[in-house]
Amino acid sequence: MKLSARNALKGQVVGITEGKVMANVKLDIGNGRVITALISVESVKDLGLKVGDEAQAIIKATEVIVAK
Repeated sequence: MKLSARNALKGQVVGITEGKVMANVKLDIGNGRVITALISVESVKDLGLKVGDEAQAIIKATEVIVAK
């Protein structure tokens, strides 16, 4: 599969918390760093995601805002 996104971080799925519609997926990308993504439960099922799976966080965004 070819993508235009250039930010792909390989890791291991370390947690999946499913709600009614959305799921919180945690991906350990190494060195104590974890990426958390909110995706649909349908996507979790379509991808067959399970804890322990190898996966990629592919990031394509024009802006990311985090504040405290």
